[in-house]
Amino acid sequence: MRTAVAENQKISIQDRPAPKLSDYNNEGAIVKVLGCGLCGSDIVKFIHDGSEKVLGHEVVGEIIEIKPAFLSKFKPGDKVVLGHHVPCMKCEYCENKNYSMCRQFKETNIRPGGFAEYIYVSPLHLKNTVFKVPKNLDDMEISFMEPLACCIRAVERAEVKKGTTSLVIGLGSIGLLMGQAVKAYKGDVIGCDLIEERVALANNLNFDASIKFEDNETTSEKIKEMTCGYGADIVFMTSGSDKTIEYALKSVRDGGTILIFSSVPSDTAGYTNNDIYYRELKILGSYSPSPMDLKLAHKLLSKKKVIVKYLSTSYALEELGDAIQDTISNKTLKAYIKIDKDNKD
Repeated sequence: MRTAVAENQKISIQDRPAPKLSDYNNEGAIVKVLGCGLCGSDIVKFIHDGSEKVLGHEVVGEIIEIKPAFLSKFKPGDKVVLGHHVPCMKCEYCENKNYSMCRQFKETNIRPGGFAEYIYVSPLHLKNTVFKVPKNLDDMEISFMEPLACCIRAVERAEVKKGTTSLVIGLGSIGLLMGQAVKAYKGDVIGCDLIEERVALANNLNFDASIKFEDNETTSEKIKEMTCGYGADIVFMTSGSDKTIEYALKSVRDGGTILIFSSVPSDTAGYTNNDIYYRELKILGSYSPSPMDLKLAHKLLSKKKVIVKYLSTSYALEELGDAIQDTISNKTLKAYIKIDKDNKD
């Protein structure tokens, strides 16, 4: 099968054996990959992890073979979308709703990765994180299920509710999903970005307001003007840098919450102790979704409560390297890698 292999910041298309159920104790399913979204975490691994690997996890595919134990739920020919990690739901972490810290969560994945023509999907995935593709969505739209679920997890951790005002810093694909997730939870949301086109796009996606970033002082003052002088109740950091950390601190109200949803280039970047202490700020991280978040994301997309049409640009598998570079340079908002050449969706 055709497989895009990442190694030392290069992509090569290699012919590799397709997975077989016999390789996995004749359990689970084999899925033909129709397409796979390019996640920011894929790009981080591409840049910082030089080891040989097959990236990709935002998979839309077709079940080719499945064991009888799951035939009441799925059958060959079903189009499915999936989440790639599965928590055990019974360990100390899961009982405290820290699902992405679960050991099983960290160990489960799809094999070999979404940028390949076929993948193996385990029984744990089939039971918890695989869903049929709704008939009213195309493949590219439903590929947003997992990243939207990540945003839902963040919105829940930040305790968004009616009456709260959130600021989303960074209006890439995740920022645009985050803002719509805030609206789904009845909160008000302001978006902010350096790129005019993304600011305009946010305003067309049900954000209450969206502004272009100028500098920390000027833009944080605008946020305070829009929030009766207080600042945002919640700040979602979907773009990470020293500058955005300073902007978040200037824009959040006293007693407010900053939720970090991105890595930063250097671990030396951080939040000043006295700001957190004297202003009683809450600093949270949010990383990855639970099966329940995936289920809600699937529902919101199928009911068109979150709009993702036209957010993605399609690339062929052989163009994965171009897709990565275009995303890094902001030429592309979100890349969708079309694996099956014959699939028209």
